[in-house]
Amino acid sequence: MSVPSSVVGVLLAAGTASRFGDDQKLLAELDGEPLVRHAARPLLDANLDGVVAVLGDERERVAAALPPDIETVHNPAYADGQATTVARGARAAADRGADAAVLALGDMPCVDAGTVAALVDAFQRTGSDIVVPTNEGRRGNPVLFGAAHFDALQAVGGDRGGRALFDSYPVERVAVEDPGIHLDIDTEDDMRTLAERCAE
Repeated sequence: MSVPSSVVGVLLAAGTASRFGDDQKLLAELDGEPLVRHAARPLLDANLDGVVAVLGDERERVAAALPPDIETVHNPAYADGQATTVARGARAAADRGADAAVLALGDMPCVDAGTVAALVDAFQRTGSDIVVPTNEGRRGNPVLFGAAHFDALQAVGGDRGGRALFDSYPVERVAVEDPGIHLDIDTEDDMRTLAERCAE
């Protein structure tokens, strides 16, 4: 499914993953591939007009693990929290003249490309500037933000990231048959659990 050329994907992949152990979490292997490569694939498969990954901790190693079609930008302030990575991603989308950006997390390997396409479709049909997926009534990731929010995303603080805007602006909820929107990895135990669930 093709989508407008003004919608880009932004993969947030800059964190230190301090709860995961000694190695960089995004490089841990799931089904024979680095976690971050799994997380990037739905953005690529949804035929967005480009995908950019925001990198920080061990950025050279993480960049090498990404598919070659993905651009990278550096967030030098990554240790200050997720909001700095969201801000860098919003700036990258704005620099590319995008009308919207789908912000995805680098530690969520089980999201379906159809979910990304559903967010873009809702953006096109409804004109909503914030579109979130839901599964079994619960909100998940990734999230689409229209260009009207790029400046606000660059100004958020703390670890809430784009969620800080949910209380202030209308949010379009799109139901998807994709439990992967809730499955992220924080610890090595999470990796083992998700390996089983992704294989279901």
